[in-house]
Formats: sequence, C-alpha cells, structure tokens
Amino acid sequence: MAGNLRFLYKFQVPGLFWLYVKVLTILTLYGIIRPEFELWSKTKKESNMKPLVTNIQKYSIHDGDGIRTTVFFKGCPLKCMWCHNPETQNFNKQVLTNREKCVVCRTCEKACPNGAIRMEDGKMMTDRVLCEACGTCTEYCLLNIREIAGKEYEVKELVKELKKDLMFYEQSGGGVTLSGGEVMCMNMDYIETLVKALDHQGITVTIDTCGYAPYENFKRILPYVHTFLYDIKAIDNEVHKKFVGTDNSLILENLEKLSADQGRIYIRIPTIKGVNADDMSMQAVIGSAKMVLETGKHPGELKDMVCSPAGTTIEAVRVLEQKGFRSSVFEAMKACVDIAKGM
Repeated sequence: MAGNLRFLYKFQVPGLFWLYVKVLTILTLYGIIRPEFELWSKTKKESNMKPLVTNIQKYSIHDGDGIRTTVFFKGCPLKCMWCHNPETQNFNKQVLTNREKCVVCRTCEKACPNGAIRMEDGKMMTDRVLCEACGTCTEYCLLNIREIAGKEYEVKELVKELKKDLMFYEQSGGGVTLSGGEVMCMNMDYIETLVKALDHQGITVTIDTCGYAPYENFKRILPYVHTFLYDIKAIDNEVHKKFVGTDNSLILENLEKLSADQGRIYIRIPTIKGVNADDMSMQAVIGSAKMVLETGKHPGELKDMVCSPAGTTIEAVRVLEQKGFRSSVFEAMKACVDIAKGM
C-alpha cells in the first residue's frame, strides 16, 4: 500500500500539477495574445479597405494641366472653415439630403430600419449615431433627394472608368487628378496600385493635397506622379490652427522634403478674406514657397490656382501678380473689375 501511495505521489500528483500549469499557461497566453490578435486583425482589415469615392468629375480644367478627370476621395484630417467639399471630410459613408426640396412625406422615417430618421421642428432630421448609411432611405425617397456619399471601386473598375476620356488627355496634355478629401490619407496600398496602373496606361497623374500626411506616403507614389498641387493656406501657425484645425509644421516639412526629392510642385493658395487675403499674409506664403522651391536643386514650379469660396480680394490678387504669379483667374478678375469700373 505504501508503495502504491509513493507511486501516486511520484507520478500522478506531479502529472496533475503540470497539467494544471499547462492549462493555466495556455489560458493566460490566450488572454494576452487574443487582444493583440484582434488588433492585428482589425488593422489588417482596415488596411484592406477600399477608399470611398464621392465623385468622378469629368472635364476638369482647374485641377492640373490640360483636360482632366478628377477623382474625389472621402476623408480628410483637416477641417477648413471654407471647405467647398464638406461631404468629403468624414472617412465613412454618409447620407446626404437636400432639405430644401424635402416635402416631409416621412416615407424615409418609416423605411429606416435603425430608427435614425425623425421629424423635428417640421424637418426630417437624421441621427448620425444611429444611421449606418445602409441606403434604405435613398431607395424609398419619393423625390430622390437622399443619396449616399461614398462608393467603393475596385482599382481595375476605376481605371476602366478613367480611361474613357483618354482621347481628351492626349489632345490637351491632361490626365487624372486624385483629390478629396485628402488622397494621401487613404489606404496607400490602393492608391499606389491605382497610380501605377494609370502610369502603365500612359495617363499622367496629379495629386491634389493639403500635405498633412506621413511623408512615407508621398515617397511611395512619387515615381508615378507627374505633379503635386500643394495647398498652402497660412504660414502663421496660430491662424492655421484657428481656421484649419491643425498646425502647419507637417505640411511645410513635407513640402520641403517633396521638393528635395525632385517632386514637380504647383503651390496653390486659396485666398480667404479675413484669413490670408492681405499683403502681409500673402508675402509670408510666397516668401516661404520661394524659399523652398527656388533652390535650383529641383524642377519645382511656383504656380497659383486661386480659389475664392469665401471672397477673394483684389488686393490679394494684386500682391500675387506683383510677385510674378500668373493665372487665368487674374485675367477673369481683372475683367470683372474693369466692367465694374465702367458701369
């Protein structure tokens, strides 16, 4: 009997103990590894997500050289107060509604499977938290005034669509412009594949960017990009933070790096009344741009394409013209001034 007890103690008890240790170790490791695995899976899933496109605009003549087709991607890290494409700020699909045409029939309210639509103060309102942008309300809307902002495209599908205007690109020296939102903040595996495919088709690519993205993203596609339309909104950092939502250090750093890496750059200055449309602000922007681009080490170009969603001033245009900038916008504005003087 004593011998049997010694046998159980020597073999079975240690065996049970080590089995317990193994089980405990496996459970512990599972508890540690599982969150990391889930994070990896989520990251992998997000990296494979296709960027959303809000619009493919044909015959664009203000988004680079020649006649172009501009692809507007959805999602931007900046929040410019004068943004003329606010539907591209959010990275997710959204339901857009033309409220002016809404007759409050409440069909969308009844159709919404998530109860995200309700009437408030005589208007149909959408709860963005509850809304999953499933598109059901757009199908039931009797006046077709509801639409989904954001559509996924396979790269081959998008290239096929962009090739339809190949004749116009060839005749005008144009091509495709990738805009947004901010294209440089999209899934760069997708964007790199897209620009490579366009380059392979002999279609020149222009990137319209605010510059607020990791520089690694720029380096990945630099060999396949013909021109960068690079926005400089304000040199004063506090002004930039106030009206754009972020500081401008990364934007200016990326501009310098892109210029040093032989990028072909067109500086774009949206002149906004009350923000940068004064002599001092414009001189600061122009001075910084020239300091970066006129080093003689790269083929960078100074070229303005002035937008005026918030009221461009003639004074700002005059300053740009004095500094050697030229654009058809100037001629159009001068014509307007001459007409006004003659009235």
